[in-house]
Amino acid sequence: MIEFDHIAVLCTRLEDGVAYVEEALGVPLAAGGKHEAFGTHNALLALGGEEYLEVIAVDPEGADPGRPRWFDLDRFQGQPRIARWVCRVDDLAAKVAERPGVGVPMALQRGEYRWAMAVPETGILPMNNMHPALIEWQGPHPAPRLPDEGVRLAELLVGHEEARGLKELGLDDPRLRFIRGPTRMAARFDTPDGPKWLR
Repeated sequence: MIEFDHIAVLCTRLEDGVAYVEEALGVPLAAGGKHEAFGTHNALLALGGEEYLEVIAVDPEGADPGRPRWFDLDRFQGQPRIARWVCRVDDLAAKVAERPGVGVPMALQRGEYRWAMAVPETGILPMNNMHPALIEWQGPHPAPRLPDEGVRLAELLVGHEEARGLKELGLDDPRLRFIRGPTRMAARFDTPDGPKWLR
């Protein structure tokens, strides 16, 4: 099993990323938490069911993780933008074996939430970070516990010269579009005020 799990909006300062998403989508985000293993922190938005949007940045009060941070955050520059996506699997070790380069499974925890995630040693995912990060939840999923602001993912566009190879992942989700071309990512959302985009 492999399914869409969440989208990550990267930013250099969390407050800037939150402001960008809240203005673009017209809804408030919920406070997230800190990831001590990578020195990052986040804010969250439910997308219905077990799906969500995450705004993530390096935590200025966090400790140096002593290794490259996930999502290639150490090299991130510029304005907040949608830049990564994550898929959940039911057997992370097996999927990692099928997809060389997606990373080494790491056991992680934040409060009551426990999961394993494949993290490349360099922090850089295949296909210039357009390949999804892979996650295996090992307990409750955070999305159903977030406030529901009525936002739903309508379409996720992933562009890369080798993007069509992502079909080999076996994702059966009509909202996902893989486009051969320039490296880019964009998402359209249904919101209480109509369709909205993050790019």
